[in-house]
Amino acid sequence: MKKKLFALLTVGILSLSLLACAGNGGDDAPADEPAVTDDAATTDETPDDTDADDVAPTSDVTLEFQQWWGVELPEGFLADLVSRFTDETGIQIELLSNPFADTRTQIMAGAATATMADVVGLDGSWVYDFANQGAISNLTQLMADIGMDDSELSAQVQFEGNTYMIPATNFAYPMFVNLDILEEAGITDMPTTWSEFIAASEQVVANTDASGFAIPLEASSPHGVQNQYLSWLWASGGRFMEDGRPNLVGNSDLIATTEFVKDMFDNGVIAPGSFTMREQDMVEEFTNGRVAFMISSLAHLFMITEGAPDMNIGFIDIPVMDGYTGQSGMTVANWGLGVAANSPHQEEAMMFIEFLLSPEINSALVVAASAFPGNVNADPDYSASPPLFLDAFEIFQRNFAINEFTGLPTAEDLMRSMNEELLLFLDGDTATVGEMLEATQARWEPVFN
Repeated sequence: MKKKLFALLTVGILSLSLLACAGNGGDDAPADEPAVTDDAATTDETPDDTDADDVAPTSDVTLEFQQWWGVELPEGFLADLVSRFTDETGIQIELLSNPFADTRTQIMAGAATATMADVVGLDGSWVYDFANQGAISNLTQLMADIGMDDSELSAQVQFEGNTYMIPATNFAYPMFVNLDILEEAGITDMPTTWSEFIAASEQVVANTDASGFAIPLEASSPHGVQNQYLSWLWASGGRFMEDGRPNLVGNSDLIATTEFVKDMFDNGVIAPGSFTMREQDMVEEFTNGRVAFMISSLAHLFMITEGAPDMNIGFIDIPVMDGYTGQSGMTVANWGLGVAANSPHQEEAMMFIEFLLSPEINSALVVAASAFPGNVNADPDYSASPPLFLDAFEIFQRNFAINEFTGLPTAEDLMRSMNEELLLFLDGDTATVGEMLEATQARWEPVFN
């Protein structure tokens, strides 16, 4: 029997305990590009109660923190947070910030060579592999070692009964809408069903230079499977797991979802280049006004509004299968934290994670990231957040959080094999959706035996 990974997910702030698709954006920068080190900066967005008369503690420890967060947060924000930690502890933090896909590649390389940064940003789908190979540390033990109270955590991702990742921020994946494109196309009513969505997308294509929707399906970064393909399934109340095992073959909801996605391709409403597109490419297409609708993480809201400050953006519920009247599920993802097994500074690394998860710091982080807290006692002040964020929060409130990949063994490999079979079906190499799902299930089954 293979080792099993499971996640403890509770709902906090709403109770806002969201999972991680992720969250996650891709990028076309080469994977072997040197990591970007954030320069320290000071902003007014983080709490600062440091007494100038206090004598700062000293330490000869420097921790490397490898993540994609610094790229997606306001410039200088993460550097300001870690400077606060250094002021309080004397421990230096070297930020290694690159886009999501490149960070994943670099962390994987570090895991294989035991050169991983001391603290790493993690996606929930990576945890099984890294924990199974002994690349990341048992955080349950480290929390006990430093006396950290884990009752405040909104979620913990576990392997064989111990925690290996703690979500720091939690993101929802709503439907972004370029309202300017819809106005140009003459669309006044937002689509609420699949048939209405295809009709609206066809109207966009017929009357503008934009595409209706984008699905990033580049195989090396297969998160489009969960975020832009299976989001349609979950929004209509469907599931692909049953009693802890994959339920793909004969799954009527999944069959209908896959046929719907194929219809969008066949009707020419999908943005070109899907087979080589990563999530970051999709966000850039949307930001540049070439896509009308996009399912994406709220983590990208700041990037979009900064890149296109004059764009008229809105959020809507993901349209559902015609005839569905139940509650919709919304894909969730997170920015998780782990400690490298090769780090010589295990306790200091855990102290840094405790700092990022403390109520005050976590509140500041999630406001800046347009996310929801990883600490159930955090009290983020969203009053200055863009109205768009509050709109997305309202949509989340009437949906339920879901991501069936969280906690599955070799979750990213499962996404990748489904991605590959989906591409064959969309390209016509696999004749029917039934054959596509049978092939996918055959590749998944050994993982669960």
